[in-house]
Amino acid sequence: MSRTLPESGLTGPAHRDAGSWSTDPYANALRNGHGPLFLRRTDGWLLPLDVERWCAVADAADLSALRRCEGPVLDIGCGPGRLVAALAARGHRALGIDVSEAAVARTVRLGGSALRRSVFEPLPGEGRWGTVLLVDGNIGIGGDPRHLLHRTAALVAPGGLLIAETAPQDIDERVEVRLDDGRAARSASAPAPQFPWARLGTPALLRYARPLGWHPAGQWEANGRPFVSLRHHRTVRAPAGPLTT
Repeated sequence: MSRTLPESGLTGPAHRDAGSWSTDPYANALRNGHGPLFLRRTDGWLLPLDVERWCAVADAADLSALRRCEGPVLDIGCGPGRLVAALAARGHRALGIDVSEAAVARTVRLGGSALRRSVFEPLPGEGRWGTVLLVDGNIGIGGDPRHLLHRTAALVAPGGLLIAETAPQDIDERVEVRLDDGRAARSASAPAPQFPWARLGTPALLRYARPLGWHPAGQWEANGRPFVSLRHHRTVRAPAGPLTT
């Protein structure tokens, strides 16, 4: 059964992320199902965001990742919920988390379960998720890959999987960005706030991951999108309890 789970207070870095991704450009794009939407660096460079694909059903590249999922799945930065919905339709226990209220609402409408929360806040089922997903560039969340990989290690069960989508280039970039729908220059409203973001190619991700106990389990490309699966070798088990409350 799909449901929106209780919110918690967003503070610190989580509050900064929520303030950025809860702005009109992102919420409007999700409600409309299309862009244009970009991440704009401080030097004006634009990274297009593929809102149309995010709002569509899971495609062949997505399914290449979902087929590798093991056990209950946590989708970090679930966006409009296509992966959570696809997992639920295949009988997986799955939860999406996102700091955007519009993203959580759309995930629930698709039949998924979702919680409005940052990955850096306390989450249900810590230490017991079979698979954690960081797809659609979400390895960049927080702008600090080491911190994010350390956090995901605390979320998975012993031997659990992280499936991440990486940049197609060999890149290791940390920048300040803001969301931009291309209309900010013509709008009287203030631009969306800046927040830290990162982009990693596969070599950079592996460099960060190995010292934190993550070991490569697979690499592949589908429809031009590179993916990496990593398995964590932590052996201490988390206490039992529900995964979704």
